[in-house]
Amino acid sequence: MIVPDISQDAEAVADHYDDLDPIYRNVWGDHVHHGLWTTGSETPSEAVEALVDTVGDRLGLMPGQECVDIGCGYGSTARRLAMTRGVRVTGFTLSAEQADYAAAHSVQGVDILVRDWLANNLSDSSADAAWAIESSEHMVDKPRFFAEAHRVLAPGGRLVVCAWLAETGPSRWKVRHLLEPICREGRLPSMGTREEYEAMATGAGFAVTGYEDVSSRVARTWPICAGRLVKTLLTDRGTRRLALGARNRGAILSIPRLILAYRTGAMRYGIFTLTKAVETAI
Repeated sequence: MIVPDISQDAEAVADHYDDLDPIYRNVWGDHVHHGLWTTGSETPSEAVEALVDTVGDRLGLMPGQECVDIGCGYGSTARRLAMTRGVRVTGFTLSAEQADYAAAHSVQGVDILVRDWLANNLSDSSADAAWAIESSEHMVDKPRFFAEAHRVLAPGGRLVVCAWLAETGPSRWKVRHLLEPICREGRLPSMGTREEYEAMATGAGFAVTGYEDVSSRVARTWPICAGRLVKTLLTDRGTRRLALGARNRGAILSIPRLILAYRTGAMRYGIFTLTKAVETAI
């Protein structure tokens, strides 16, 4: 597990997203996650929605199901899946700014809560499906992240996790100059490998029923973000002032690191499909 030299907690994560809120919406857009390219001809918006739709497909969502979006950001994924799959979604975010934006763009069947997933207060076996798109990285206690998902899901329920991952056995150079700074600047308490994620998931009681490494299909996200950021800084005085004065401005430095991390293989992007076993009568 890659751990930054400065410890991170839920308060630091919340401050990160509240502080950089305008920049995130200008550079990443409403979804705040990678795009997934298949043909290479998709627009960034189409690629972002393709990742959401892939998650919905992996979950096998059906109308009327109760779902949980763990780390929902601005609620865009929850809204899309609620509208396209007919499900009901409860989303969790640490950011008050994100929750305010979600409330201003609310749709029927979606509730967004400002609450730490590790203290979610949901009832046992109360959800049919759950997903975490690039939010597990921000969890201080990753084994508990999986344990809470397993507790909340009903037997037979699925969890899909889209995660930033460290390559297995990275060199010291990659850890020192890419992975550890990415964790520190992005407020990630830790970054795990595929093997570590699968061990934590199975330790919580899940069966790993699917895994796909889509690094090559998402890496294009970062050059696009870099271009958007440069354009915004050159043309928008307010964003330029915020970027220079923000408490979390170091996150901007992570964009070139992320580009290099993908190109060198130091960082991977994986999609896990996890299933909670169906209880059998004795």
